[in-house]
Amino acid sequence: MLFLNTETARINRLIEEGAGRGLTELEFFGREIAAWKKSPERMAQITGDRYYDGKHDILDRKRTAIGPDGKLQVVDNLPNNKVIDNQYAKMVDQKTNYLLGKPVTFDCENDTYSALLKKRFNSAFQRTLKYLGEDAFNGGLCWLFIYYDEKGVLSFRRFPAYQVLPFWADDDHTKLDAAARLYLQEVWDGITKKLVERVELYKPDGIYRYVLDGSTLIPDVELGDYAPYITVQGKDGPEAYAWDRFPLIPFKYNKQETPLIMRVKSLQDGINTMLSDFENNMQEDARNTILILKNYDGENLGEFRHNLAAFGAVKVRDDGGVETLTVEVNSENYKAILEVFKKALIENARGYDAKDDRMSGNPNQMNIQSMYSDIDLDANGMETEFQAAFEQLLWFINQDMKTKGEGDFENEEVTVIFNRDILINESEAIENCASSVGILSNETIVGQHPWTTDVKKELERLQKEKQEAVDEYAGAFGNVPKNNDPEGGEE
Repeated sequence: MLFLNTETARINRLIEEGAGRGLTELEFFGREIAAWKKSPERMAQITGDRYYDGKHDILDRKRTAIGPDGKLQVVDNLPNNKVIDNQYAKMVDQKTNYLLGKPVTFDCENDTYSALLKKRFNSAFQRTLKYLGEDAFNGGLCWLFIYYDEKGVLSFRRFPAYQVLPFWADDDHTKLDAAARLYLQEVWDGITKKLVERVELYKPDGIYRYVLDGSTLIPDVELGDYAPYITVQGKDGPEAYAWDRFPLIPFKYNKQETPLIMRVKSLQDGINTMLSDFENNMQEDARNTILILKNYDGENLGEFRHNLAAFGAVKVRDDGGVETLTVEVNSENYKAILEVFKKALIENARGYDAKDDRMSGNPNQMNIQSMYSDIDLDANGMETEFQAAFEQLLWFINQDMKTKGEGDFENEEVTVIFNRDILINESEAIENCASSVGILSNETIVGQHPWTTDVKKELERLQKEKQEAVDEYAGAFGNVPKNNDPEGGEE
């Protein structure tokens, strides 16, 4: 249901009690946003997004050596490769496509409602849902904002976790009292481009807009300091309305809202470091051999290194010479360490290794299920969180359908089905289906067949083929027996 826009006494009372005497509501929000902006939780969310884009800490690495004073100092003349093997992004993509790679479906007995849901949750929404999954892995959770566009169509917009500061009403983080969205926007100030920190405060009665200056919130005169969730044209002009539920829905990766990067960052950094060090050592060919000089006919080592690199020779005195000590780089050591790191990263990310040894010798269904056990357990937890989010989302869908006269489906039961993209042994699955004929119903068997995409349509095709076969038989041999009459039909 919708209600006319009013001030909410409960949220004001909560802020007043939490902020203490003498602190206004606006000051409270400003200080909370300023503190959250540099908080470890938000930094972890930003790190997850940054690592997914390939911006790893190895890019800031510098080569150092012990200086004359015994302290480390930066050395610029050494190879400093910054190799990134983004296994983290691979895990995010793998886990996202495993749970959300296929379109979600809705199990509902009401065919009219089912058709309307299919129309609402179209390909565009399925794409948005997949992006929500990526954001949830990177940030621990993400947000879906529900609004009406300029044409009056119910629309969805996603916000990454590092943009939204929620003010929860309960310890389990299931209900919101308010939320603040912080985002950067490029604007022109005369002939100079600058970044402005804008804040949107989501309250039960609408959105309040500000510009953040330190810890001070200044009303946004450029974009407007207030916007209602819904505007309806009334007799006396536009009227502001709001939902009686918060149109900002959290889609969580897990209960703790922990980003995936927190589980694997040290392992990802270790992989990058090993690969970079290996390439550095390969390029330091002159340093793999320690040169021992005797009676060098020169002034300094810099000149010696220059002559050696430029001419491949060095001049020494009559009783001088050059001896070498070789330092060998064992590539097998790097290979072994990388293998350990990658395996540990997959296990800690709770993914699967498509090159697992279990898939080479005997890829039966039991081995496949064993390989998928970790990602399946993690997906179960995420699916539970997404199911709860869909329950909130469906409430808004139902209200929109009711408002537009499409029907009242609030009491209809619907199940959201996440069709996981799991590898199966097709031959074994088909054999099991064939062995189940006469034991299970045709609908169950068809539903479990690996080639089935739509059970209802497949059953209709089977029925049609059977009817065509009967009609063809009747056309070839005349009348067919009716009602088990061995004499056949009328002559």
